[in-house]
Amino acid sequence: MADDAVQRLIELMAKLPGLGPRSARRAALALVKRRDTLLAPLAEAMAEVAAEARLCVECGNLATGPLCSICLDQTRDAALLCVVEEVGDLWALERGGAFRGRYHVLGGVLSALDGVGPEQLRIPRLVERAAGAREVILALNATVDGQTTAHYVAERLARTGVAVTSLAQGVPVGGALDYLDDGTIGAALRARRALP
Repeated sequence: MADDAVQRLIELMAKLPGLGPRSARRAALALVKRRDTLLAPLAEAMAEVAAEARLCVECGNLATGPLCSICLDQTRDAALLCVVEEVGDLWALERGGAFRGRYHVLGGVLSALDGVGPEQLRIPRLVERAAGAREVILALNATVDGQTTAHYVAERLARTGVAVTSLAQGVPVGGALDYLDDGTIGAALRARRALP
């Protein structure tokens, strides 16, 4: 059995998404085995993040100062807002490099089962920010809670007069129809468009 300190590391790592007890044990052993090249630098980086990371006061992204690098970037279109559920969604959109506007992280979705109502999300701040925007893109996940949240946000933004759009949904590039679920196929049929 592992020493108390190592066992605590394993238990904490097992709480991370994608890691169960067995994966956490393997990861902890690998870290201890590479103490100087991996464990010590990782511990230092984690301490630095714990001390400095915070939410951007403007958009809700992770930052080390009051504003994140995206909100500080003057080359981005401040009148184009993309609304996402979580920071990970923002990072996924940034990986593609296709969006050059600003973001707004809600901090979750409406969920009656989980007791998450509008007051737990950053919706009031979004309404404030939308007043100066020309378009708000709702990039929420295609789940029941995500779509419920999108409808609620669209209703709240209707009063501002800003254009509200959502991401296209349907068949992914390279996707074969026989591998897609019914919801995706239905969304693709409803979002069909004329060919040029």
